[in-house]
Amino acid sequence: MSAHYRAVNWNRQKFIYDGLALLAVVSFIALFAGTSLMRNPTLTAETVLIRGLGLAALVLLHVILCIGPLARLDRRFLPLLYNRRHLGVLMCILALGHATFAVVQFHALGDRPMLVSLLTSGGHVAQPANFPFEWLGLAGLLVLWLMAVTSHDYWLAVLSPRAWKALHMLVYVAYVLLLAHVALGIGQDGVSPAFIPALMAGAVLVFGLHLVAALRERRRDEAVVADEAGWVDAIAVADLPLGRARTAVVRGERVALVRHDRGISCVTNVCRHQGGPLGEGRIVDGCLTCPWHGYQYLPESGTSPPPFTEKVATYRVRIVGDRVQVHEVPNSPGTHVDAAVAP
Repeated sequence: MSAHYRAVNWNRQKFIYDGLALLAVVSFIALFAGTSLMRNPTLTAETVLIRGLGLAALVLLHVILCIGPLARLDRRFLPLLYNRRHLGVLMCILALGHATFAVVQFHALGDRPMLVSLLTSGGHVAQPANFPFEWLGLAGLLVLWLMAVTSHDYWLAVLSPRAWKALHMLVYVAYVLLLAHVALGIGQDGVSPAFIPALMAGAVLVFGLHLVAALRERRRDEAVVADEAGWVDAIAVADLPLGRARTAVVRGERVALVRHDRGISCVTNVCRHQGGPLGEGRIVDGCLTCPWHGYQYLPESGTSPPPFTEKVATYRVRIVGDRVQVHEVPNSPGTHVDAAVAP
C-alpha cells in the first residue's frame, strides 16, 4: 500500500503472474493459428489473426468470470483472484486487437468511414438470422474498454467504491453481449457450427459455478444462529492459524477473524478500499492486510496505520472452551476492542 498513486506497484509475484498469463495467451494464439492453417491452408493470415485474437479474448473472459466463484469454493484459487484485474486488462487488449484487425480487414477499403461502414453494412435487426452481430460486439467491447481504463485505484477513489463496483459488475452484461456476438457471427460467417455447443458449455460453466458458490454460502449462512445474549459460535481456536485470517458469518454478514501475537480479534470482512475480503488476508507488520491490494488495518481497532485514515467496524470476541465466539452487534468503525486471549 502506498500513500500516493503509482502506475503499477510491481513486485516479483506480479511479474510472474503477468508473465505466465502473457505466455499462455501467446501459446494459445500460436496453437490456434497452426491448427487452423493445417485444417484449411487457404485461410489468410489476417483471418487467422482475427479469429485467434477473438477466441483468446473470449476464453480469457471465461477464465476471469470463473475465478471468483472458484476462489469461494476452494482457497487454492485465491492467488488467481488477487491480480484478476491484470487479466481483465490483457483480455481487453486482445479484444481491441480483434476488433481493430476486423474493422480494417472488412471496412477500410470502402467509400465510407470505417465506423460508419461497420454500423451500416450488417444485416437486418428484424431478422434474427441476419442480425448485425457487429453491433453486439462493439457494445461489449465498449464495456470492456471502460472497465480497463478505470481499473486503476485512481478511478476507484474518484468514483467511490460503490460506484466503481457497480461499473465493473457490467462485465456480465458484456459477457452476454459477446456470447450473442460470437454465436450470430458463427452462423453468418460460415464458421463451423461445432463452436455453438462450446459456447453453451462455457456459459453453463460460468453461471453454474456462480450458482453453486452462492448456494453453498447460503446454506452455511443459514446454519449460523446467535444465542440469547447475541454471541455466535464462529470457529475453533485450532482452525485459526497464527498470522492468518478466516471468515465467519455473524447476523448474515461476513466477518474476518484474525489471530495475532496479542490474541484473536474480529473486524468486518469488507476492506474499505475495494471491498476486498479481509478474512482471506494475513498479518503483515502487525496489521491485518487485505489480500487484494495490501490495505492494512490494526486488528484490535480496525484503523489503518498513519498516514492512512480508513476504518472498519470491529466486533467483541471471547473464547469459550476451544471455540471462538463473536458478538453479533458491530462496533463503530475504528472502535478499539481488546483481543481475546486463548487460555
